[in-house]
Amino acid sequence: MKKVVGVYRNQHMYWVGDGFPVRNLFSYDRLGQAISPFLLLDYAAPYHFDPTTAQHGVGSHPHRGFETVTLAYHGEVEHKDSHGGGGTIKTGDVQWMTAGAGLVHEEFHSHEFAAKGGLFEMVQLWVNLPAADKMTAPKYQAIEAQQIPVIELEDGAGHMRVIAGELMDHAGPASTFSPVNVWDGTLKAGHQTHVHVPVDHNTLVVVLEGEMLINGHQAVQNNSIVLFANDGEAHIQLEAVQDVKFLVLTGQPLNEPIQGYGPFVMNTKAEIMKAFNDFNQGKFGEISVEA
Repeated sequence: MKKVVGVYRNQHMYWVGDGFPVRNLFSYDRLGQAISPFLLLDYAAPYHFDPTTAQHGVGSHPHRGFETVTLAYHGEVEHKDSHGGGGTIKTGDVQWMTAGAGLVHEEFHSHEFAAKGGLFEMVQLWVNLPAADKMTAPKYQAIEAQQIPVIELEDGAGHMRVIAGELMDHAGPASTFSPVNVWDGTLKAGHQTHVHVPVDHNTLVVVLEGEMLINGHQAVQNNSIVLFANDGEAHIQLEAVQDVKFLVLTGQPLNEPIQGYGPFVMNTKAEIMKAFNDFNQGKFGEISVEA
């Protein structure tokens, strides 16, 4: 089984805008190449919003050089960007947005969710783009829940959703620029499963809720990530101590320099400076205002 090389937990919550109360569970500025091609994961743990007519979320902001992946567990978010992408991400849906050469976007609670209020829970993952693709044209993949294959585990133990990559001969709907797997799972207390991962990928398990044992001995609580050695082994054993909600992320390392600042992730400082200059000159476009 793959060797565990680190377990990191963060229970500190902070606000992104006024609509996303998140915990940052990993970031490239701390873990660097060990998590390539992944860059960052924010978990908006279950949070109750009261009904309102106010607009809650994050206003217009830019990105360049990577992709953002939003998983909606509860609640709804309306997205718009300067390249015409957009739509409403509903419970169970995934939004895979390629910022590429640069765009401006905004994310707000949907009008329907805001009016009703309720439980809000989401994950946002940043996936790095290879150097050759960092200036690709922006695009937007709206993946609805029914498009995502669901693998039911034996004995009613839980399930795995295949968002990107492949698992047990099921292919995820997301199109990616480098080989990655994004699997979204649940496991009931007292049950276990074995997960097979590519031997040449960096691998992380993200425990969102509950508690599990990894490989029979490593206890992992909620709001934690587990980092594995890239040691040629291909199996991970997951056992639920409590009911758990988790992600398995694997990706072929890009092995390229990572230079990031705020909303931009490139390969050199000069490219970061150019991103700021291009944004300030309006080259990322504007979000259209509906009449």
